Amino acid sequence: MKVNKKSWLALGGLAVASIVLAGCAGSADDTASSDEGDATSTLTVWVDSERVDALKGAADAYSEKTGVKVDLVGKDTGKIKDDFIQQAPTGKGPDVVMGAHDWLGELSTNGVVAPIELGDTAGDYLPVALQASTYEGTTYMLPYAVENIAILRNADIIPEPATSFDDMIAKGQAAGLTTPFVVQQGVEGDPYHLYPFQTAFGAPVFGTDAEGNYDPTDLQIGNEGGFQFATWLGAQGAAGNFNTDVDGDIAKTKFTEGEAAFWLTGPWNVSAATDAGINVAIDPIPSPTDAAAQPFAGVKGFFVSSESDNKVAANDFLVNYIGTEDVQLDLFKAGNVLPALTAAADTAAADPIIAGFQTVGADAVPMPAIPAMGAVWQYWGIAEAAIINGADPTATWQKLTDDVSAAIK
Repeated sequence: MKVNKKSWLALGGLAVASIVLAGCAGSADDTASSDEGDATSTLTVWVDSERVDALKGAADAYSEKTGVKVDLVGKDTGKIKDDFIQQAPTGKGPDVVMGAHDWLGELSTNGVVAPIELGDTAGDYLPVALQASTYEGTTYMLPYAVENIAILRNADIIPEPATSFDDMIAKGQAAGLTTPFVVQQGVEGDPYHLYPFQTAFGAPVFGTDAEGNYDPTDLQIGNEGGFQFATWLGAQGAAGNFNTDVDGDIAKTKFTEGEAAFWLTGPWNVSAATDAGINVAIDPIPSPTDAAAQPFAGVKGFFVSSESDNKVAANDFLVNYIGTEDVQLDLFKAGNVLPALTAAADTAAADPIIAGFQTVGADAVPMPAIPAMGAVWQYWGIAEAAIINGADPTATWQKLTDDVSAAIK
C-alpha cells in the first residue's frame, strides 16, 4: 500500500516506534476485537462492523512498519457514539473512533476528542470534507467519505436531465406521469431532503464567519429568502409535488415501479433502483430559482480520543495510512460512498453513478455540527410539513423562526 509521509514530516519526524505507548483498552464486552496483544503498544480503533475488513490491510501495514499493534473493534453504528462519550473519560474507550462529522459539536462539548494534525495533506481532500472535519477553526476528524443526495432519473422514461424544478415536473407530465417527482417527507416532514430547495432561495440555516465556520448567532433561516421558500413550498404542496403521505418506502416504490421518473435521494437507494431494472442516471438537483440547489453533505471519518495516551501514533495511523488512496478506495468498496480523498474520489468516479453524486456534491455544504442545530431540527420539519399541507406559509415560517431563535437563546 502507499504510505503518505508528508504529514509525518510535519510532526517533526517523531518516531512512533520508539515511543512507549500506553494505549486505551477496548471495553471488556467488545468481542469483535482482534487477537490479544501488548496493551502498552496497541492502538484500539472502534469502527463500523461492516468496515473492519476494509481496514485490516492498513492496520497490518502500520503494525509491520512501527511495531504498534492496531486492534480493530467492530461496533454497532447505533451505539458507537454514546459508548465513546461514556467510556472515553474513564480511559476505557478507544484511541480512535469512526464516526460522522455532525457528531463534532457534541464530542467537542463533552471534551472527548483531540485535534488532528493533517499538515500539508489537508489540501489532498475534497473541500467539503475538510470543512466538515473542522470545528471552530480546529480539525478534529480524518475524513474518509462524503455523502449527499442527488436526483435519480429513470433515463428510459426521461432521456435528458431537467434544467429547473419546473422543467422536471413538465418533463414528467409530458411523459404521461401523474407523479413526475418523488421525495420522502412523512407526517413530520423531512427538511434534510428539502434543504437544497431552501438554499436555492438564499436561506441557509446559519450564516458563516470569515473562516467559513457556522455562526449560531447568525440565524439565516428567517431571512427574506426563507419566506420566499416557504411560499414556494406551499404552492408545491398544493400542486401535489410534495406530499407528507410519501415516506421513504413509498417514494422508493413509486420510482422502482416506474410511477415516478425523478427521485431525490442518496446513494443508499441506488441499488434498490438498479435491482428493479431501472436505467438510472444521476443528475444535479433542479433548482426552483437561478441559484444552485445545495444539499447537505454528510462526512464520515475518524476521531482521536482526548484521553488517548497514543495521540502521536493515532495521528500517524490516520493521516499516513487511512489517508491514502488505497485505503480510502477499500473503504469505498465496503460502503460505495464517495471517498473524501480527492485522488480516491476521482478514481471511484470512473463509475458514472459515483461521478454523478460527486458532481452534485461539489455544490453541497456540510450539515452544521454546532449544538444550536438541535434547536433547528426540533421545529423545522414540523413547520415544513404544515406548509405542505396548507398552513399559511408566512405565519408558519415566522413561528418556526421565532421558536428556533428562542430555543437557541
